[in-house]
Amino acid sequence: MEAIRIDDYKNPMIHDFDVIKKILEGEKGLFEILMRRNNQKLYRVIKSYINDETLIKDIMQDTYIRAYEKLHQFNGKSQFSTWLIRIGINEALRELRFNQVKKTAKSFIEDKKEMSPEKAIIQKEAKWILEQTIESLPEKYRVVYMLSEVENMSMKEISDCLDLSTSNVKVRIHRAKHMLKNKLYELSQKPNVFEFGFSKCDDLVDIVMKNL
Repeated sequence: MEAIRIDDYKNPMIHDFDVIKKILEGEKGLFEILMRRNNQKLYRVIKSYINDETLIKDIMQDTYIRAYEKLHQFNGKSQFSTWLIRIGINEALRELRFNQVKKTAKSFIEDKKEMSPEKAIIQKEAKWILEQTIESLPEKYRVVYMLSEVENMSMKEISDCLDLSTSNVKVRIHRAKHMLKNKLYELSQKPNVFEFGFSKCDDLVDIVMKNL
């Protein structure tokens, strides 16, 4: 195989697989070729999830670092760009989940100031149960639910991000809501869900003792 140069990123005759082989053989500088070939596509995908330029750049950086670290796991069954974008989507969703947790925590702290200790604890437990129930959904349903209900993305945006038809997205969102409803109903039937146990007892003791 002829030597590959950075400028060859514009040459379609130089296949990604050949570049990856060289990188795995030790020519890590050639990773720049893969980045230049995929920057625009990766940017557009992540921007569909995140609307903050600084954060987008951070996520892109994390995506490339993770892709480089896992490059030996790339099996060539799909295009490198497809494999890379999956990593990017996971990084974006990780950021969205982190931000949602921060928002929930902030909301809880603000609401807590206006609530009785008992109501604040019940709300905290209810949020925890809902978050855990969402996390228990199969990934393909959890992702579309998060994008639709948490990020308020349109069907078209979700369709573009996940490379799914709009009708498929609608079906998955409907299925996700149905599964959530069933799971929450099952939980509500358990006798100890909202009893004064769980972490309620410890939390209430701490709150009361701090105010004595």
